[in-house]
Amino acid sequence: MTVLIPARLASSRLPNKPLADLGGVPMVVRVAQRVRSGLGAACRIVVAGDHPDIIAACQAHGVEAVLTRSDHPSGSDRLAEACEILALADEEIVVNVQGDEPLIDPDLVCAVADILRLNPQASMGTAAHAIDSVADFANPNVVKVVLDAAGLALYFSRAPIAWWRDGFAQGIQQLPQPAPLRHIGIYSYRVGFLRLFPKLAPAHMEVTESLEQLRALWHGYRIAVHVTPNAPGPGVDTPEDLHRVRALLLG
Repeated sequence: MTVLIPARLASSRLPNKPLADLGGVPMVVRVAQRVRSGLGAACRIVVAGDHPDIIAACQAHGVEAVLTRSDHPSGSDRLAEACEILALADEEIVVNVQGDEPLIDPDLVCAVADILRLNPQASMGTAAHAIDSVADFANPNVVKVVLDAAGLALYFSRAPIAWWRDGFAQGIQQLPQPAPLRHIGIYSYRVGFLRLFPKLAPAHMEVTESLEQLRALWHGYRIAVHVTPNAPGPGVDTPEDLHRVRALLLG
């Protein structure tokens, strides 16, 4: 298994985010170290950066990194280029860990890789956990997923799904049972599919929901979902997030 960590220097909400200092270490390096702490030397961990400063920061801390183009429209395009640079075989599995997740659970990385190995009919794997608050269920920034009987994704949405026809007649005041699922943004791919994915035409529902994974479903590819009992640690999108994660690391 190879873990690929895409890192883009430009960020509208937090400039130079991959290089943000977390206890004297750049954030993208923290992510790689966090994954390494749980997976050990058997797993190859590579940062796919879009700027020489990211590559230099990784090399200074002993983290493998490759320089990819700066004009990729999405993270999956960057990962596909990284697979070409690394000459990975089509049958190999890669896990995409975001470069702004310094508190990622290494066990979750393994689980998302394993769920793809256990489901040969799937081209991608991802994760979800049960939603325990009405506010999260109603929040469009919290992506929801519904599964079929085999644990494969039927649909992802920013809307509250599945919709409780009778229970929501007066608005969302309580959660349906069983609990709806929140999607966690970590993915595993078969390398052959990852090479193909950027070439697939965008789906209308992907554009409407602003959810790239819907392209795979629209074209008939399956996504296996690992349901974890644990909510993920906070990521870093804003300066406020950065302060919160710094405090957690110091604690």
